Amino acid sequence: MNALILMLIGLAMIVAGYLFYSKYLASRVFQLDDGFVTPAHELRDGVDYVPTNKFVLWGHHFTSVAGAAPIVGPAIAVIWGWLPAFLWVTLGTVFFAGMHDMGSLWASQRNKGRSMGALSARYIGGRGAKLFLVVIFLLLLMVIAAFAVVIKNLLIGTPSAVIPAWGAVLVALVVGQAVYRWKINLGVVTVVGVVALYALILLGDRFPVELPDPILGMSPGTFWIVALFLYAGIASILPVWVLLQPRDYINGVQLFVGLGILYVSVLLSAPTLVAPAFNDNLPADTPSIVPLLFVTIACGAISGFHGMVSSGTSSKQLDKETDARFVGYFGAVGEGLLALGAILAATAGFRTVAQWEEIYSAFGEGGVGAFVDGGGNLVSAGLGLPASLSATVLATMAVLFAATTMDTGVRLLRFVVQEGGQVAGVRIGKLAGTVIVIVVAVGLTFSQGVDGSGGLLIWPLFGTTNQLLASLTLAIIAVMLIRKRRNPLLALIPLVLVFVMAFYAAIKQLGTFSESGEWMLLVLDVVIIIAAVWVAVEAVLAMRRASKEPPEAPDADLVDAGLGKR
Repeated sequence: MNALILMLIGLAMIVAGYLFYSKYLASRVFQLDDGFVTPAHELRDGVDYVPTNKFVLWGHHFTSVAGAAPIVGPAIAVIWGWLPAFLWVTLGTVFFAGMHDMGSLWASQRNKGRSMGALSARYIGGRGAKLFLVVIFLLLLMVIAAFAVVIKNLLIGTPSAVIPAWGAVLVALVVGQAVYRWKINLGVVTVVGVVALYALILLGDRFPVELPDPILGMSPGTFWIVALFLYAGIASILPVWVLLQPRDYINGVQLFVGLGILYVSVLLSAPTLVAPAFNDNLPADTPSIVPLLFVTIACGAISGFHGMVSSGTSSKQLDKETDARFVGYFGAVGEGLLALGAILAATAGFRTVAQWEEIYSAFGEGGVGAFVDGGGNLVSAGLGLPASLSATVLATMAVLFAATTMDTGVRLLRFVVQEGGQVAGVRIGKLAGTVIVIVVAVGLTFSQGVDGSGGLLIWPLFGTTNQLLASLTLAIIAVMLIRKRRNPLLALIPLVLVFVMAFYAAIKQLGTFSESGEWMLLVLDVVIIIAAVWVAVEAVLAMRRASKEPPEAPDADLVDAGLGKR
């Protein structure tokens, strides 16, 4: 099959979802209201609560939720064939991720910008909230530690990405000052910022940076990991408008340009999908497609991490409630387009089936490497760019996605630590919370040695934990809708499917961890399963109570739940 046909079908499905389904959700289900005073205005502090242009906020939200996962997941999942991955990405984006992301953003900003962990206390109950925080803490810790290792590997494997990856920080600092201090037109700043980023890509391709071994007494890999954690810690303390917002916005625009380059390359070269629609020649170690497809592709279809970003940072910056449709749903659309691009790169970016099968010789192979190599081949064939420059463009995309997710993740985990302190009756400040996060994450990353392999130690739990968290977030949204006497089915249907698949996968992992003697993963998996079941039961009881209670007053969202402002 020609990859161009698949691309056009996928684009049509995802765009139609935004034009029609998101409009229905915004007007009929969530009933977004411009008259509602958002937390960004009500609690404005210039640090976390900052009213933000919806395009800038979309850039932050999109790049924070995307990370490397919508590249890695689909580029691994095509081992079962391109059709299952394609259907889960497109249908998941339209009916699952869009509802989840816009819904969690709406739910949080209707509750003073509080996180899903805090909202669970109000809508599900105190016992469930404590367990919810455990799941969130583990998920964010996995993301921070693993992405530090992923970025380190990309910087070492593609040294031409070093200059644009770190130069993007300087560009973001200037963009933030230009927009907020110098009041320069956003369009002008955007054009100049994107041009600067692509100039850095050209510079990086011309002057790749390979660190000496050792450097400051460390190996290059160790040095990059330490530098990344120092950067993420500093970024998580700074006001969002100084670095987080402008970095994510300009990266989001640049990355959309990069996606455009990939899609135009497919349009011009019209390559053939060398991978089969359904792969009957699976390697011996490949697990069953059900339920693994639904947890291997999380980001790009539906992801619990998105709810953490929506309720952790994005809800505190929403200028108008109606912006939730563009920021939340279109943020999910952006990630779906990235996942679709990863599928195209990993299935049409190779010349022969034999070459593709060599890459996918075992389950877990492919990933970012297949995206960079396959996508580089597509761009080179479609636009005639040198293969090395094409690879630099795509590697830089992957690094910037992962880096923005990592620094947002540190900020979100700091919020979780502070919320945990509130539960324990201990006040934890921003600096203390950040130090706790960095110490724990660095400890995990280097727990297996200076190569940072510990960062991937608990990563096998990410897929199931992430999807269980997504279903629990949908449960909070459903309770809110029931209390307001609005139709909860559009949240309940994806909730049930995602929870069943994630729970099934978590149970299967128990056997895998037991057989391989991975006792720590086994114990953590048991903890996650117990927490998920407990919260799910509490959620069902909360839904039953909500259905029997009188309808919630129209202004109930304005009532403080008594959880306190950070």
